[in-house]
Amino acid sequence: MNAKASTPVRLAKTQRQHLISRVLGDQAVSSQEQLVSLLESQGVVATQATVSRDLEDLGAVKVRMGGGDVVYAIPQLPRDQRVPEDLLRRTFADHVVEVSHSANIVVVRTPPGNASVVAAALDRSAHPDVVGTVAGDDTIFVVASEGTTGKAVAEAFRGLAGLS
Repeated sequence: MNAKASTPVRLAKTQRQHLISRVLGDQAVSSQEQLVSLLESQGVVATQATVSRDLEDLGAVKVRMGGGDVVYAIPQLPRDQRVPEDLLRRTFADHVVEVSHSANIVVVRTPPGNASVVAAALDRSAHPDVVGTVAGDDTIFVVASEGTTGKAVAEAFRGLAGLS
């Protein structure tokens, strides 16, 4: 967004959360109200309640800076660190709308634009029954490991998503 946007816009959740991540990475933000104001200065409309949910979804935490100020930060997982199961469960619950299977393939469906979020969380979870994923815009193909079936993995994924 450009800083002089004349008409405020409402961004989609993922776009808004991406912007919030950038804002928190660029400057010290100590309150949700301040974040709402910073978004507004970039032409983005968001309420305090929406920002609160976004911060929770992003896993933002308050951290004490050197001078004693407390600001929001989003912890970054190292590339080789596993995604905790509760985060994987929340990602599935928030983004997965359908799970089906065929032989050793599982097909996971999400709303448009959300497949990569789910696939990344799944890849970083090091799930023992998953060889790998391929994500499109709203669909993920998951290859099940030897020794398991697409049906078993699909049932586990339905459970994670709260679809069973």
